[in-house]
Amino acid sequence: MRSRKKQWNQTLHHHFQTQKSLYLFVTVLLMMGVIFGAVLVNVLDGTQKEGLLNYLGYFFQGLRQNEIADPEIMFQHAIGDHLKTVGIMWILGISIIGMPVILILIFLKGLVVGFTVGFLVHQLSWKGFWFAFVSVVPQNLFIIPAMIIIAVLGLHFSITLVRNRLIKHRGRIYPQFVSYSLVVTMLVGSLLVAAGMEAYLSPWLMKQTVPEVGMQALKLL
Repeated sequence: MRSRKKQWNQTLHHHFQTQKSLYLFVTVLLMMGVIFGAVLVNVLDGTQKEGLLNYLGYFFQGLRQNEIADPEIMFQHAIGDHLKTVGIMWILGISIIGMPVILILIFLKGLVVGFTVGFLVHQLSWKGFWFAFVSVVPQNLFIIPAMIIIAVLGLHFSITLVRNRLIKHRGRIYPQFVSYSLVVTMLVGSLLVAAGMEAYLSPWLMKQTVPEVGMQALKLL
């Protein structure tokens, strides 16, 4: 048992050491998306901001009156969306032309997170930051690492395909394909946890912050 654990730790260490440049690149790309999303808030015109604030007002009102979707339905939708994203990234990873699309998906993920947090902070100050923290952070603690790992594995596998097919650097593709697919399948477990947080934990946390944050949002309308 100890030998297996040691071997597993060595495998993980070797993986992160050999792929650290890809991990760094993907992480920086994600952070660039976050920064770009936060900056994008400043270019919204008055009409766009008013529309988003109206949506926030209705959302806060729905939270206060417990009119949001049933948690089971939210869980089903969340896990469905996560599985679609993972499936798309897995397919892109086994195709050479999918490399740029994987990078675009990572950037867009960062952009959405950055825009969401940036808009709430810009409009609602520190209360908006707290609301963004309880509504965005919990599930993304599992989603973002999973997406980064899948992206790196997909990019690495695509690069291996390029070496084998275009540079004639022959190697064994099938074992790497199996390893790639197994790790992606294992990461689905973390996305199940993320979906559970998104459906059950985050709504509860948001309800605790709605009275103060919601009133401040309504004053801006």
